[in-house]
Amino acid sequence: MEMISLEKELKENSYPGRGIIIGRSADGTKAVTAYFIMGRSVNSRNRVFVEDGEGIRTQAFDPSKLSDPSLIIYAPVRVLGNKTIVTNGDQTDTIYEGMDRQMTFEQSLRSREFEPDAPNYTPRISGVMHVEGGKYSYALSILKSNNGDPSACNRFTFAYENCVAGEGHFIHTYKCDGDPLPSFEGEPKLVAIPDDMEEFAQMLWTSLNEDNKVSLFVRYIDITSGKYESKIINKNR
Repeated sequence: MEMISLEKELKENSYPGRGIIIGRSADGTKAVTAYFIMGRSVNSRNRVFVEDGEGIRTQAFDPSKLSDPSLIIYAPVRVLGNKTIVTNGDQTDTIYEGMDRQMTFEQSLRSREFEPDAPNYTPRISGVMHVEGGKYSYALSILKSNNGDPSACNRFTFAYENCVAGEGHFIHTYKCDGDPLPSFEGEPKLVAIPDDMEEFAQMLWTSLNEDNKVSLFVRYIDITSGKYESKIINKNR
């Protein structure tokens, strides 16, 4: 698979929606993830990321403008032991609870499907990172309608073992802007992962469409110790 420029990819797409990036830093020492949200409606744009234990959650920036919390208020990131779960919805909790009962990532998602937001039927995208004893692997999933037909759910899981230094994968909810919004297609995109968290976060934030971007979360986890550092950027401040 050809590696694409993540910066170029984001700058040329005004509305990829919500996106997950998971990979390994160029020096090989860090497990890396990033998650961003975008919005076109007042309700979707009225959000910030806040820390919640070892993870994060979304929160209304102005509670008086919150019209429907059902699909926009959730915990995008949760940590279960040596596993970090990243998703675009409340399936974070489904995965956490399933894996806590010794189910696999894929099995945990069997009870879920795309979001019920007709006519878009927004895909549920999810990722899990497994860091243990100096070893690192990750997986990504997308649950999507069958070409806009809500009577069928198409399920795809992509697993990456012995992750290569400097490489990562990017999956997002929408192929591009539109009405209805077209779902992401194909495999997660191969992208470069740098060593510097601040540099990576700033590149992502400045590359996202200025009107539509809402919040960004980036985390670098030391593969040997499990210690991590994180960064949150919110448009609403």
